Amino acid sequence: MHPGLVPGISVEEQRNDFRIDKIVFTVAATAILAFIAWGVTMPDSVANAASVAFDWAITDAGWLLNLTMMFALITMAYIGFSRLGRIKLGLDDEEPEFGRFSWIAMMFAAGIGVGIFFYGPSEPLSHFLTPPPHTVEGGAVEALHSGLAQAHYHWGLSPWAAYALVGGAIAYSSYRRGRVPLISSIFKPLFGARDTDGPFGKAIDIMALITTLFGTAATLGLSAVQIGQGVTIIRGAGAVTNTTLIIIIALLGCAFIISAVSGVARGVRSLSNINITLTLGFVVFVFLCGPTLLLLNLIPSSILTYLDEFLPMMSKDLSWGEETIEFQSVWTGLLLGRWIAWTPFVGMFVARISRGRTLREFTLVTIIAPTLILIMAFTVFGGTAINFNREDRPGFDGSASGEEVLFNVFAQLPLSTITPFILIAVLGIFFVTSADSASIVMGTMSSKGDPTPHKAVVVFWGICMMGIAIVMLLTGGEEVLSGLQNLTILSALPFCLVLMVMMVSFVVDLRSDPAFIRRTYARTAVENAVVRGILEHGDDFELSVEQASDGRGAGSDFDSAADRYTEWYQRTDEEGEKVDYDFETGEWSDSYDPEEEATKSQSDSDSDSDSEHPDPHDKD
Repeated sequence: MHPGLVPGISVEEQRNDFRIDKIVFTVAATAILAFIAWGVTMPDSVANAASVAFDWAITDAGWLLNLTMMFALITMAYIGFSRLGRIKLGLDDEEPEFGRFSWIAMMFAAGIGVGIFFYGPSEPLSHFLTPPPHTVEGGAVEALHSGLAQAHYHWGLSPWAAYALVGGAIAYSSYRRGRVPLISSIFKPLFGARDTDGPFGKAIDIMALITTLFGTAATLGLSAVQIGQGVTIIRGAGAVTNTTLIIIIALLGCAFIISAVSGVARGVRSLSNINITLTLGFVVFVFLCGPTLLLLNLIPSSILTYLDEFLPMMSKDLSWGEETIEFQSVWTGLLLGRWIAWTPFVGMFVARISRGRTLREFTLVTIIAPTLILIMAFTVFGGTAINFNREDRPGFDGSASGEEVLFNVFAQLPLSTITPFILIAVLGIFFVTSADSASIVMGTMSSKGDPTPHKAVVVFWGICMMGIAIVMLLTGGEEVLSGLQNLTILSALPFCLVLMVMMVSFVVDLRSDPAFIRRTYARTAVENAVVRGILEHGDDFELSVEQASDGRGAGSDFDSAADRYTEWYQRTDEEGEKVDYDFETGEWSDSYDPEEEATKSQSDSDSDSDSEHPDPHDKD
């Protein structure tokens, strides 16, 4: 078959032997268990080592975080708005599995709910009271808008461009090229199957797994901190202790294990939908019961300020001085590191729900829709907290922790006696569903891309996540976030290099896609035909498809037999041996004769030269 006529291959059409990858699982599990043992037995040692490494990372390598996010945004903008955007994340005739509303709703559920509650009220308030260096005066009117813009930068276009990069690459690789859904599979266009299936690919998958573990563990830790704060408010007790947080993680961990073992996936999805509804309900509640008029004005002004200051915020690095580096270590570096650590998990999640979309629709919706939702939530929560500060209400002078600011906001609003209970329930469900989803993704990573990994593997990685969350809490001491930021960014920094190479590999892969080939043929054929028609017939000519003379064909400069264009759809069995596959019927044949195949290929090639010329009017 001519490479321009291949309709695409889904991973389900391949004959894969899914089982635990002993190398990936053993190496990653050994490293994680050793780290947990080190953190539990010697938390001070882990904290000191992480602090030293973190200081080096922010000072000497923090630029890599900004650069990775910048190139991810540029890469996805190029893919979305160029001819590559017409390519589908699936077969040529495949339709999306989910409606657009459900698709966006599930995207919103990809772990951002906890961040809305933990950072939504406290981060804009912090930027308002203590703006980034070299910007505006704290507490001024300008700080109100720049503080929200800074929060939008941390949670908006940049992180979702990184998620779209990984999600789009995995979806394309699995549902269009038929590869197993692993991070290493994305690199086959650059390094070939031999390297990506060997030690190089194993190293990438191990790195992605460990990065995912640390990124999701940080979110579980934040959930536990918030739940602990809610429990103390309800009980009227003092400060939250690490012992209380560990008990909370253990109890929610038991709920996760029950969920994972019982296989109540449908129930978990229902709980996720309930959580999304409640989260948006809280945003609407604060909007209506808070300073509504101020919020109505802040929403457009904060968006425009965010767009106006986007490039200056992206440019902040060591060259701006020590004060900027200190700000980066507390905010930008911490959050960008978390987003990069989350890219394998969120990317794989987004890939699974985006099948059948074109890359243009995928890019625009995946980046813009969650960004707008987060901007609305942060403006409502953050604007309300800032307004309470300007009214001198207690709990908003900058001395309260992030989790305290959240509950302080709702304490100033109606129904303050019941909202803490609902918040705790929402955060608890977020904990269980996030742990469940992330554990399945990590099970897939350690099971050669198996979309339904063994339950024991899923539970194992879930327990490891909670173990790392406990280590983060122990190493953080009084300042819990210090442990979270140090460990998360250290796991994410090496993965920046993986993402940078992934951008190149993804674009290279897309430029050899059948739809791209057809589009190139169509443009060349039409341009050649129009020039020839004017030269030979003036104004009176029409286009038709016929045999072209040497050097004048639509694909005269295209080597349609090159391995780059044909090797990916040559089928193999579970052992890697070549087998025949009929694209028309979708049927396999275990027999394969190389000599017969060579004869057949030559016959097909001769037939191509006579009849297989794509329609120049084909708009696919």
